[in-house]
Amino acid sequence: MMNMEQHTRLVLDTTTKLTKPKISASFLLALVLITFVACSQDTGIYALDETAPVKTAKDAADDPAIIINYKNPSASLFFGTDKTAGVYLYDLKGVQQSFSPLGAINNIDVRQQNSEIYLAATNRSNQSVEYWVIDQDTFFANTHESQDIFSLSKRSFSMASNIDIYGICIGMIGGTPVAFVTEDAGPSVEMWTLENQKLIGAFDNGGESEGCVFDDENQTLFISEEETNGVLKAYDLNQEYPFRNPVIVDSREGNIGGDPEGVAIYKTSDKEGYVILSSQGDNRQKPYQFISSFTVDDSPRGIDGTSHTDGISVSSYNYGGKYTKGMMIAQDDENLDGEELKNQNFKIIPFKQVLKVLK
Repeated sequence: MMNMEQHTRLVLDTTTKLTKPKISASFLLALVLITFVACSQDTGIYALDETAPVKTAKDAADDPAIIINYKNPSASLFFGTDKTAGVYLYDLKGVQQSFSPLGAINNIDVRQQNSEIYLAATNRSNQSVEYWVIDQDTFFANTHESQDIFSLSKRSFSMASNIDIYGICIGMIGGTPVAFVTEDAGPSVEMWTLENQKLIGAFDNGGESEGCVFDDENQTLFISEEETNGVLKAYDLNQEYPFRNPVIVDSREGNIGGDPEGVAIYKTSDKEGYVILSSQGDNRQKPYQFISSFTVDDSPRGIDGTSHTDGISVSSYNYGGKYTKGMMIAQDDENLDGEELKNQNFKIIPFKQVLKVLK
């Protein structure tokens, strides 16, 4: 049988070559659980800023994705999905820059390479995988109120999925962007090459898959499986497709409480770092070693903590100011302003707070 890179090569146009050498399956990542529940213990982790509530009531805000401005890091931005209406764009203080009414965008992910931004999202309005390529300079020069930033794309595509789509993550294989798409209430995970919009295939994750993240350097796909099993799995894509032997990173029998949902990676080097998982009920080397869990608490500045979080995004990039060690963006299910319950929003957390707890 063939491995992922070989299978991908067959699907790509003959002019596209995947020349990246195979990376040995040595995973030097550590697991950290974010237990997004009420907790009496003060972890010292809290949001520095937050976005305004999304305009849609009830369960609407879902998944963030950070876009780095390499020329001016403090001017970086992040997307936040409203899974009933479209996609918001915010600055690092949580100020809305634009809103794009794209429909029921559930999850969104990003990769940046050379001068381009690759964006992929699951659109549940029409069960499609959406893909955009935007020039980075054009993107950051045109982020202002009411601008539909997706209209600036150099290339955009919509690909009909064969499953009831849910989560999505982008990975780079041999310099080529590939998307992994999970199924709502089902075990299937689809794989797409984004540059030529081809379905590579699908494999069975064993249960209801939710969030996912791809570790480019270690060629490893992490998928959270919620509901019945409550596990986090790691798939080594150097192994034979269709990846029937994942590593069980953790489960409810171990350190996960409730449903595992959003999953992200904080890199401390190319091959090392932390897998961050939102655990809705309460740092691993292979086999992955559990490091710690923490809550995001009420801030001294009056910003409430997070609860029952869906999506998270994490970056180790130096954004300056309070974010020299990177940041985490977390969706907040129960957004309180004092005693008033408002629509859901996104919290912005300096990752240096997390690193202090881990140490």
